[in-house]
Amino acid sequence: MRYLVVNADDFGACSGVNRGIVEAHQRGIVTSASLMTGMPGSEEAARLAGECPTLSVGLHASLQDERSEPDADLRSPGASRAALEAQLMRFRELLGRWPTHLDSHHHVHPRPFLLPQFRELASRYGIPLRDCSGVRYCSRFYGQWAGESHPEQVSVAGLIRLLGTEIGDGVTELACHPGSPDPALTSSYVIERNLELRTLCDGRVRRFLERRGIALVGFGEVGRLLGPPM
Repeated sequence: MRYLVVNADDFGACSGVNRGIVEAHQRGIVTSASLMTGMPGSEEAARLAGECPTLSVGLHASLQDERSEPDADLRSPGASRAALEAQLMRFRELLGRWPTHLDSHHHVHPRPFLLPQFRELASRYGIPLRDCSGVRYCSRFYGQWAGESHPEQVSVAGLIRLLGTEIGDGVTELACHPGSPDPALTSSYVIERNLELRTLCDGRVRRFLERRGIALVGFGEVGRLLGPPM
């Protein structure tokens, strides 16, 4: 059986991203989201999550500086562990529950000096850690690289092509970054967020998944599909 988790990163970044993620869940194929607890829109995101009971919500831990490199102050095991714990506790304060999964902003957690702390946290709370838990991770649904926009990568045709070649047996996570226009969003990935949103909500994508027998699931369901996290 083939299962697909469609996970929207950056929940809580700003209102535009929050609105886009909720729309992509309610009208599209997004099943999960990863919340950034220290961003301006985090409280709004928590409220919206409460209105979406079928949306799995995990922790999108932020441990990098403005250059997207792991913060030098967090390179020691003790400091990174404390930062993760603080963000986890803030997550519980915001949502009143533990996260359904764990990942990191800009995918920094596989770095050797961070991975042990992430693994320990995931193991302690029994939650899947991105790309380390038996769930295959696909990051190719992204519309920008080398400073250039590639809208074809996040088009309907591009996503269907990707799903047709990347989704095999077992559970696969497809990362995405939908969002609506928002002047508060400082990221360079702006136009592409709206393109992703339109693609994720396009009925042709859901029909393709149905024809291929690919079942949409949230991270809240992964435990019963895979057993205890690795």
